[in-house]
Amino acid sequence: MPPTPVSIAVATQESVPVLLRAVGTVEPSATVQVKSQIAGQLMSVHFTEGADVKEGDLLFEIDPRPYQEALKQAEATLARDSAQQHQAEANVAHDRAQAVSADADAKRNVQLAKEGIMSKSQAEQSSSTADALHESIRANQAAIESAKAAIESDKAAIDNARLNLSYCEIRAPMSGRTGNLLVQAGNQIKVSDVALVVINKLSPIFVSFGIPQQHLPAIRANNARQRLPVQVSLQGDATKTAAGALSVIDNAVDTATGTIHLKATFTNEGRLLWPGQFVNVVLTLGKQDNATVIPSEAVQAGQRGQMVYVVKADQSVEPRPVILGASLGRKIVVEKGVAPGETVVTDGQLRLFPGAHIKAVPAGKVDSQSL
Repeated sequence: MPPTPVSIAVATQESVPVLLRAVGTVEPSATVQVKSQIAGQLMSVHFTEGADVKEGDLLFEIDPRPYQEALKQAEATLARDSAQQHQAEANVAHDRAQAVSADADAKRNVQLAKEGIMSKSQAEQSSSTADALHESIRANQAAIESAKAAIESDKAAIDNARLNLSYCEIRAPMSGRTGNLLVQAGNQIKVSDVALVVINKLSPIFVSFGIPQQHLPAIRANNARQRLPVQVSLQGDATKTAAGALSVIDNAVDTATGTIHLKATFTNEGRLLWPGQFVNVVLTLGKQDNATVIPSEAVQAGQRGQMVYVVKADQSVEPRPVILGASLGRKIVVEKGVAPGETVVTDGQLRLFPGAHIKAVPAGKVDSQSL
C-alpha cells in the first residue's frame, strides 16, 4: 500500500508548571443578615435592592416615637430623684445646724440640773431633742445614699433608652452588596426575628474547591514557601479568567470524599465572580523540569486506554499506550510511553494500523492528500 499521509510532531523535553484542576464555588468573603434589635413598625427603607452600600449607610428606619417617650420618662425620673437627693442634702444641712445648737443647750442644761438651777426633766428633754436631731441627720444621709443609687439606676435607664432609640435607625454593618428586600415597609417586626436584608462582601471574594488528599503534602510544602497562584475561569466562557492566591487549607480531610478543602482569595475588582457561581479552578503547585511534552491532538482512545502512534525509523507506525500528566493548552505531558525526540502522529490516525507506513504532510492538509 502507498504511504498514508499524516501530520507528525516531535516529543520535546520542557519545564512545565504542575497544575491541579478542580471545580470551585464562589463565596462572599463576609455575609451579614441585617436584623432589628428592637421591636416596632418598619417605617421606611433607604436603599435599593441589589445595590452597593457602604458601612454606616442608613438602611431602615423603625417608628421611634415609643422609644422617644421612654427616653423622656427616664429623664423625668432622673430629675425627680436628683431633686430628692438635693432635698435630703438640704435637710441634713438644716438638721446639723440645729444639732449644734441642741447639743450646746443639752450640755448646758445638764450642768444647770446638777447645780439645781434647772429641773432634771428639762435637762433630759434637751438631750432628747439633740438625739432626735442626730437621728434625723442619719435618716437624711440614708435618703441621700438611696437617692444616689436611684440616680445611677436612672442614668443607666437613660443610656438604655438612648441606645434603643438609636436602634430605630438600622445602618449597614459593613460595605457590600445588598440582596432582595425581605421585609417591606409597614410591617411590624420583632427583636432579631427575621433578616430584613442580606449583605454580601464581594471584594475580596473567595473560591472554595476540593483537591484529592494525595496532593496535600505537596500543597502544604509549596504553600509554606510562597502563596500558590490560583486561576479561575467561568464555566460558560473560558476566556473570562481571574487570578488569585491560595489562602486557606482546611484542617481536616473530608473522609466522605477523600478530598482536602481549599480556599483561594480574589480581589474581584471587576465583579467577574459572583457568590454561588461554579468556576473552573487551576492551582499551580510549581514546575516540573525535563517533562516530555507532545501535542494533545496526538492522543487517541484505544482498547486499553489512551495511546499514540509513534513513527519508527523505517517510517512505519506502532500504537503505544501512554500515561498522561497535566494539560498545557494544546500540549500534554506524557508521564510514560513516549521519550523525548520520538515522533508521534498528530493528524490522520484514523487511516493508520500497526505497521502502516506514513508520509509526513503539513498540518491541516491531511484530508486533501490522496492515498
